[in-house]
Parts: sequence; C-alpha cells; structure tokens
Amino acid sequence: MPPRDLYEILGVPRTASSEEIRKAYRRLAKKFHPDMNPGDRKAEERFKEITAAHEVLTDARKRKLYDEFGPDSLRSGFDEKTADAYRRWRQQGGGPGQEVPFDLGDFETVSVGGVGNFDFGSIFGDLFGGGRRRRAAPVPAPGPDVEAQLAVELREAVLGAERDLQIDGRTLRVKIPAGVVDGSRIRLAGQGGEGRAGGPPGDLYLVARIREHPLVRREGKDLYIDLPLTVPEAALGAEVLLPTFEGAVKLRVPPGSTSGRQLRLRGRGLPDLKGGPRGDLYAVAKIVLPEGGEELRRAVEPLAGLYKEDPRAGLSL
Repeated sequence: MPPRDLYEILGVPRTASSEEIRKAYRRLAKKFHPDMNPGDRKAEERFKEITAAHEVLTDARKRKLYDEFGPDSLRSGFDEKTADAYRRWRQQGGGPGQEVPFDLGDFETVSVGGVGNFDFGSIFGDLFGGGRRRRAAPVPAPGPDVEAQLAVELREAVLGAERDLQIDGRTLRVKIPAGVVDGSRIRLAGQGGEGRAGGPPGDLYLVARIREHPLVRREGKDLYIDLPLTVPEAALGAEVLLPTFEGAVKLRVPPGSTSGRQLRLRGRGLPDLKGGPRGDLYAVAKIVLPEGGEELRRAVEPLAGLYKEDPRAGLSL
C-alpha cells in the first residue's frame, strides 16, 4: 500500500504556507496527542503520522525535495547531492524496467520508538555513489561514528524515559535522561558503523529534538500552560487542580486575577542535565465566559460601573 501524501495527512493543499501547515498541525496534534487520548493506540499512530508530516513540510529543504521526489525523498540520507544524482539517473532513462540502475531499495534501517527510520546505508555513503557497497580495506580500521536525530516528547524531556531501538534485528534499550534539550546527544557505544577488516565498530549518537506539545509551551527550562478560569474564580479567588507531567497539583488563584496573570509553581519545569536547578511551571490565567444570553447580560451589566478608568487607556501603536 503506497504511503499517504503528507499534505493529505495534515489536510492542507500543496500550496499551503508554512503558517497554514503549522496551524493544521497544532489543531490535529491537540486532538490526537497521547496525553489527550490515553491508551488509544489509533490516536497515537495518527499523532505520529501527523508529526512526521509536520516535520517534513515545515522544513523548507525537506519540503522542496518531497515536492519533487515524493516518498523517495523521505529516505534518510536523501539530500541535495543524492537528489542531483537521482535527477541525472532519470534524465538518462532510469526508471522501472530501464537499463540504467539506481538502487533506492537496499537499505539497512534503524527504527527508534516506532517513529522515524535512520538509514545506515545512506549515512555510510554505501549506495548513492554507484549502487554497490565499497569493498573493505585490508587494514583493520574502526567503523565511523553515526549521528541521527531522535524525536523526544516534552513529557519524556521532563520525566526521562526509555525507548526501544531496533537495529539489525536486535532490540536496544535507549535511556533518555530527564532534562534533555534540543541538541542533547545520547551515545550508544559500539552501535555505529561497522569496522573494516576486524576493526571495532563506531558509536551511534542520537541527537535530541524536542517536539512541540499541544498544551504546554517551553522557554528555556520554564514551561507555560494556559489555565482556564471562570469569572467568579478569577474575581473571588479559588483553589483549582492544575495538570502537570508529574500529576495534578492544587493551585491557589488569588482574588482579582486577570487574564494573562502568571501563577508560578517552582521547580516544576525542565530539569537541568548538569545538576542545576529545575525550571518553573507557569499557569497563565485565561478567563472563560459562560454561554451568552439574556441572563449573562443581566449578570454582567452592573460590572460596567465598577471600572474606575478605561482599561484601554494608554493603548497605542
């Protein structure tokens, strides 16, 4: 069964702008995120599909290659250099049933947590130069180190996690330490390129890339989550439950809280890989009005007389 079109997955036309693609992703990610659908495997798979499409179509280089070459461009290692060789191959008459070979199918793949594939064949440069693997040198030499990206959920970055990685029919357990940030490197010793003539294998380095969360924003080590409040809760104060990655906590909302007020929970943000203090979690107040109607109008009309000054005074550009 052919892979689904990435634009179709996000429900956007091929002419969609980057911002339109991001908006579609945020809407779908919020709907299908595992945190919003605990235990729902179909929602989890849909979320992975949406995320993969978003990561390609919001990267100008990857999107350009995808628009030209389709699913072939999604193979790891398919870069501009490979694309140029592929164009020349097609111009020479390469294609199904043609004499000019260009092997895009003989790949060794590494699957991390069921999301994304790392192509060792193209990483080592074995295929795209002429369709044949290079012969090993007679002198023993260590294998090359390999680097590949590892998508990390924000929950995993906060709490730490373990992930299964499939390589050459073996299952490796990868530990993601709490506090990883974009660019953090996780080393798997001896799991890189194969050594030549009996030389030791290289190492595999997984470079963390933190995925966007549909509800929680991050700025450095600090996290931000919107906290919906009723008018009475904001005006009179209240004690509400706030979800965190470590479980719900009780949060006191001071009387007179307005939209945008930030209520801080110390030490509930991202940990520090170097042992420094954790970041904080900020609940950002968002006042929610009840459904409209005559009853709401009668209830709020008396509030107009309580404003002592224009709330928009001084607002100018």
